[in-house]
Amino acid sequence: MTETVGTLFEESLERYKAGEEVATLIPAFKEVCDRAPKSSAAWACLAWLYMLDSKPNPAFKAAQKAVKLNPQDAQSRVNLALAMLENNTKGVREHIDLAMQLIMIDDEVRAEIKQSIADGFARKPDWKSLERVNNWLFEV
Repeated sequence: MTETVGTLFEESLERYKAGEEVATLIPAFKEVCDRAPKSSAAWACLAWLYMLDSKPNPAFKAAQKAVKLNPQDAQSRVNLALAMLENNTKGVREHIDLAMQLIMIDDEVRAEIKQSIADGFARKPDWKSLERVNNWLFEV
């Protein structure tokens, strides 16, 4: 029986939340993106995983797709800013400013981004680019 793309996405997300190794999750999220190429959430997750796995080039491409599909998603903007920092690409400020606007108007989104950043530090403690983004967004 073929697994639906929604089921695969949810199961992969649960595996991530359970602490599974990032490198083992990337193929599952790539499959979700292949099967549902217009899913901005899947592309955002894939970009995040690539960043956690220290693969900024594919992270940049995945984050660009996520932002293109959903320009109003704060996590996609954060992911793109992180990938740009890791790749020494110009234009980071625009994405930080947009993410900041999005988290200022929605407390739920703000909490999700804070949780995502905390998760990033838990999985990759000395992540300098994440430190910079965190400082910019939350003025720590």
